[in-house]
Amino acid sequence: MANSEERLHSILATLEKCRAALVKDGRAETAKLVSLAILDLRIDLSKIPDSDLKALCDAMTPDDHAVERLNDPKSPGGQRRRAELKLVK
Repeated sequence: MANSEERLHSILATLEKCRAALVKDGRAETAKLVSLAILDLRIDLSKIPDSDLKALCDAMTPDDHAVERLNDPKSPGGQRRRAELKLVK
């Protein structure tokens, strides 16, 4: 078990270097994708229960009506927002 955790920490360090290089080269979107892989590894290493992660995602995700208001150009302050990713395990 310790050996596999060491390996994951090594992979995590490599991914963080890759993300930094991508940001430096102006590849922000690709860096964000690598950040998701980093997040997934960190979640695995921290052993956070899936129920806690789901509760966090639910708390951070606006309800459907709020999203509709934000995306409605006629609504005050309404403008198109980029789709959000939701963590599902």
